Amino acid sequence: MALALTQAATAGRGMLVGAAEDSPEQPDLTLAVTKMDLARVGGLGAIRLTAQWLPGRTAPTEQQLNDLHNATDAAALDGIEVYLSVYQPGSRTTPLTSRARRQFAAFTAALARELPTVHRFIVGNEPNLNRFWLPQFKRNRSAAPAAYEKLLATTYDAVKRVSRRIQVIGGALSPRGGDNPRARTPTHSPTRFILELGKAYRASGRKRPIMDAFSLHPYPANSAQSPTRRHPHSTTITMGDYAKLTRLLERAFRRTAQPGARLPIVYAEFGVQSRIPPDKEDVYTNQDLPASADAVSEATQARYYRQALALAYCQPTVRAFLIFHVVDEADLGRWQSGLYYADDTPKSSLPAVRNAVIATRDGTITRCGRR
Repeated sequence: MALALTQAATAGRGMLVGAAEDSPEQPDLTLAVTKMDLARVGGLGAIRLTAQWLPGRTAPTEQQLNDLHNATDAAALDGIEVYLSVYQPGSRTTPLTSRARRQFAAFTAALARELPTVHRFIVGNEPNLNRFWLPQFKRNRSAAPAAYEKLLATTYDAVKRVSRRIQVIGGALSPRGGDNPRARTPTHSPTRFILELGKAYRASGRKRPIMDAFSLHPYPANSAQSPTRRHPHSTTITMGDYAKLTRLLERAFRRTAQPGARLPIVYAEFGVQSRIPPDKEDVYTNQDLPASADAVSEATQARYYRQALALAYCQPTVRAFLIFHVVDEADLGRWQSGLYYADDTPKSSLPAVRNAVIATRDGTITRCGRR
């Protein structure tokens, strides 16, 4: 059964299709399997779990490890591949010192040793945003990419000492940013961040790579916008900007030990929010909040996920596409982009998305995301 399920969620050219979903991280294996089965029913073959590092820690807590063991065991039972994203909970805990970077790297390496079925680790989360990384700039000069490069290099080396087979994935960038050091909330665009990351790598004199793949969160500006939209005259990078992304990676790392244009790409978060029908409102919290202005119908959600899958399938170096999430977040102030409502019952978009996943596996998905 596991083999069939894995085949059902892997594209003919090797692109994994899955979701970013933490709900299988449960204190009980039975609960973990129940949550993971939702992804299996949706035809998904990959799950991105998360583990948060805090300053001072060089290993996961007993509770963290127990929950991750249950989630990865559930994934193995369902034939689902695991990506594990390791990052600090916010900008106040950014690992900026050598000591903090070594702690973060040791923490990630400990997870790699304790979770031998996990072979894909994502380092950091949206380090181009001030929400997850500060400072972004120092004295009006770019700072975050160079600091992140040091963390990525340190973590790469620590994880590779555990196993050379483990894939270390860098970036995990937000698709947008302001590049204005004087802004109230300073951020980097992915365009500038990639180029500054390459600049820092070159300045380091390093003769080894710092990553085996590159991750991007290619959300559109809002859920009502097609995933095929391009941004040729801006620093934004979404799924329609694949050619721009590969050119930037080539420019950043050309003639270095770090692959660039041919670097495998992981679309680690892509979400389209759907409207909550009246008969499901009572399973959500914070109902006093206004409904998401950009939420679309479930039919449109299914169509956009299919377009995104078709587009990713036609992009030669893309190796994974992960929906955000399997199940809606119950808090209406967060994301309702899953294939299931917050009570784990399926949306009407589920069958269409599953069919698109199967078509992606079979290589019969067509039109490369065009309408």
